[in-house]
Amino acid sequence: MGERKGTNKYYPPDFNPAKHGSLNGYHKTHALRERARKLSQGILIIRFEMPYNIWCDGCKNHIGMGVRYNAEKKKVGNYFTTPIYRFRMKCHLCINYIEMQTDPAACDYVIVSGASRKEERWDMAENEQILTTEREEKEKLETDAMFKLDHGGKDKEKLTKALPSLVELQDYQAGWKDDFQLNSALRRKFRTEKKVIAEKEEKDDAVRARTNLSIPLLPERDEDKRLAALLSYQTPDSYEDRQRCKRKEISSRSWFISPPATPGGAAGGLLHKLGLQGKEAAMAKALSPSQLIRKPCATLARRKSDPGDGSQASQGQGVSEMSSTTEEEREAVPRTQDCEKTQKDTSFGSLGSLVPNYSDSDSDHGH
Repeated sequence: MGERKGTNKYYPPDFNPAKHGSLNGYHKTHALRERARKLSQGILIIRFEMPYNIWCDGCKNHIGMGVRYNAEKKKVGNYFTTPIYRFRMKCHLCINYIEMQTDPAACDYVIVSGASRKEERWDMAENEQILTTEREEKEKLETDAMFKLDHGGKDKEKLTKALPSLVELQDYQAGWKDDFQLNSALRRKFRTEKKVIAEKEEKDDAVRARTNLSIPLLPERDEDKRLAALLSYQTPDSYEDRQRCKRKEISSRSWFISPPATPGGAAGGLLHKLGLQGKEAAMAKALSPSQLIRKPCATLARRKSDPGDGSQASQGQGVSEMSSTTEEEREAVPRTQDCEKTQKDTSFGSLGSLVPNYSDSDSDHGH
């Protein structure tokens, strides 16, 4: 059987606590198992985390702070009573090995080989911070009175230069000293703002419910109010109102079909009437002979031309007969046309209403 690990609770029959101590002692294995395979050389395998950004010397790639490696940890010395440890790890991008060790004097890590540090250090002097006192300087302050006096004068000069900044910081901190009052003021402000926000959300919800919308509404602006005031809205009619208006329109509509409007305005209407007159004349000529129309018209012309007074007929009877004959011939043509139109009007009822009446009533009155 292979090597067994002492991680279970099974104790063999030949296990002796006085002799073996534990299951690891019985199986002759270390509690750290694989991590302690080089423990005889003073090396322990640990999980090491990169303390800062570095550049690998093998592949020239950047390795960021916080990248973890399986490193070999070994003690290489002491700084007073503080041990110095060295860590050896392999780059995950190439076959190069990187070695680093602790620096207790500077509370930092130092690269021994295999990499170079990316310089991003915080300089306290450049940032006007108070520097920590070195160990040698502490010893001089404790043992050398002249050095202590000189150092005290320099400290007073530093205090004089930093005093305005310190006073400003103290005043700023004094404004926040009363925590209860500040907390009360903030809570009061938050309550007011929360009430305003709640009212606004309630109005927005009412608008969305009324308009059946599900989109967020933007805050109102003066320009939007001005534009909304210029608009006028009309409430749409209901279904019953539309039906009532439609019935009213149908009841007030004419029963007869109106003649279609002639295009072209007044000139088009005149041409349309002249065309109808020509069609009616052709239909009248085809239906009735011209002789039947001329005889009654001639008799009508003779009757109109006969004088009503007997005394005038006795005077110049021959001249009047010639004049009446000529007048009859003159009036025969227009009166024949009038008679044709009259007969067409009687025969074609609706079409005669569109033909103009050229009667000689004016001439009779003048005569």
